[in-house]
Amino acid sequence: MVAAALPPLREDLALLPGPTQADGHPSWTLHDAARDLYLRIDWPSFEILYRWSLGDAASVAEAVCAGSPLQVEPADVDALVQFLDQHQLLQPAPGSAARLADRLARQRSTPVQWLVHQYLFFRIPLLRPDRWLSRWLPLAEHFFSRGFALLTAGALVLGLGLVLKNWDRFQSALPDHFSLQGLAAYGLALTLVKLLHELGHAFAAKRLGLRVPTMGVAFLVMWPMAYTDTNAAWRLTDRWQRLQVACAGIATELVVAAWATLAWALLPDGAPRSAAFVLASTSWIATLAVNASPFMRFDGYFILSDLVDMPNLHSRSFALGRWKLREWLFDLGAPQPEHFGRLKTAALIGFAWAVWVYRLALFLGIAALVYHFFIKALGLVLFAIEIGWFVVTPFRNEFLAWRERWPAIRARRRALFSALGALLLLAGLLLPWPGRVGASALLRPAESQALFAPEGALLAGLPVADGAAVADGATLVRLRSADLGSRQQAAQAKVERLKRALDVSGFDPLARSKRQSAAEELATAEAEWAHLRQEGVNFQPQARGAGVLHLADPDLAPGQWLARHEPIGSVARDGAWVVETWVDEDAVKRLQLGAQAVFISDGLAGPALALRLSAIDRDSTRVLPNAMLAAQQGGHILTRESQRQVTPEAAVYHLMFSVEDAPGALAGHGWRGQIMVAASAEAPAARYARHLMSVLWREAGL
Repeated sequence: MVAAALPPLREDLALLPGPTQADGHPSWTLHDAARDLYLRIDWPSFEILYRWSLGDAASVAEAVCAGSPLQVEPADVDALVQFLDQHQLLQPAPGSAARLADRLARQRSTPVQWLVHQYLFFRIPLLRPDRWLSRWLPLAEHFFSRGFALLTAGALVLGLGLVLKNWDRFQSALPDHFSLQGLAAYGLALTLVKLLHELGHAFAAKRLGLRVPTMGVAFLVMWPMAYTDTNAAWRLTDRWQRLQVACAGIATELVVAAWATLAWALLPDGAPRSAAFVLASTSWIATLAVNASPFMRFDGYFILSDLVDMPNLHSRSFALGRWKLREWLFDLGAPQPEHFGRLKTAALIGFAWAVWVYRLALFLGIAALVYHFFIKALGLVLFAIEIGWFVVTPFRNEFLAWRERWPAIRARRRALFSALGALLLLAGLLLPWPGRVGASALLRPAESQALFAPEGALLAGLPVADGAAVADGATLVRLRSADLGSRQQAAQAKVERLKRALDVSGFDPLARSKRQSAAEELATAEAEWAHLRQEGVNFQPQARGAGVLHLADPDLAPGQWLARHEPIGSVARDGAWVVETWVDEDAVKRLQLGAQAVFISDGLAGPALALRLSAIDRDSTRVLPNAMLAAQQGGHILTRESQRQVTPEAAVYHLMFSVEDAPGALAGHGWRGQIMVAASAEAPAARYARHLMSVLWREAGL
């Protein structure tokens, strides 16, 4: 039997030396110049290619075993043939036209597929910068020097130190740029920073002797991003040199951020300082939040790949992640895709799963933004494309892999346990469970008298000490207002003057004719004086029932000035206690009057009380009367402050609970804590299903 001849290699391929692998073995790089494609091959593959001219797999394998310490079989040669054929590195054999045409037909996409791919990602090359980079490289060399690096490090330390000293001013400068002009400035700064970022990559590659063929703009889901073709970095055998190219963009942005931060700290207020702030904030955020992330194929990914010396880090870690997932679920006993140390294998698997979770959240967010950014009909189509391509397709591919392995999966006991676990999880999500509603809440007396300063006034006296009992009608505080006193004196003098004028009007014929109008003027003056006297009473409030006085500020003392409507304290009356809270619409639908509840004070400093739901408001609360339950104060209600009012971000409903056992030891005190209320049974997935249906209903315009 005659052995099959090996197909000839393409003559335009270049074989370049590669870096030493992590295990110490050498590697080589195949360069397909026609497609500017670089492929890394290992030592056995190189030895096989070196003897390719022997013509058949058996002869090549025998020669490799005889001329090197490697042990290669004909099957290894056949595997390399398949690899070369898959990447189109072989010369077309006679009679292969039909096979090549079939491959081209499979690679061609339908117009819809082409449109989807072009929408998700495409590139537009704009420049061929290689000659220009060579011309300006001598100038750019100064920015790669050790002296410039030390100078920039000093600027960074000094700038950050000055910013920390003026952190309040730096922080307050951010809202000033939330305007149309400010957003335009940020857009211009981002464009400039990204241009410098790409120039950093280009010059770093050029100074290492590499060719930079193109620079341009790439669009990821219609979002523009600058790019520089630095594929020639695969020619570098030293991974630290590859790291220089990968890190150059981030390093450039950090240089801009360092000098811009120092400029903001040193410049006076004005346009230059605002420009420095925009450059600094843009550079820091764009670098740390986007480019440094290894979860997407940005600079952080390539830096991590070179640091751990693992080309194609994502695909190799994904293969390990899928293998481990299938072993956990089905115990197939499949061979590990690649063998590393125990810790490295675990790290790669964890990295793969972290990337999956990150991308799932990111792509769901992008899909939502795309839907809201475009008109409704187009946004719905683009949303479906996003979800289908980035979310559904990976799950579909994995399920197809399970279907291919179904005979092996069906025979494994682990698969049965995994199926039972999935059914139990599904049942747990779909079956109703006895539930409870939890929220932050306030324990307070059922009746209390709040004390406020009616207007700006001086605290003249505190007849009752903080925490002391007060009797009905007792004066609680004494306030003094110089303005009120002068107005009372003026009103009293006016009343007395008008009374005298009215008394003597009977002796003057002219005054008698105006007697009626004078009497009306006197009545008005007396009413004004009575009103001012009543205001004076408000400056000395009295207790409307017995209770205990609690000052808002325990350090409040006579001689201090109080602002208009500033809280002074409250009088907690003896009697019943209540607990109040606010919950959202989903929670209030599951509650019924008379439901039992438990209140536990924060920090366990107070009592644990048994409650009963006594009242549910039918209408949602527009303004939260007590900010202690706002999320900003440690509560559970998301709020925003507008015109000195605390407004809930979503509809919330007021609940009142009666305390079954009055806490006598807490006389007069109010407490914040957590409340748990017995609620009707509900499936855990029901809330999310209702929310999804409400969104679909709203967006459909029904």
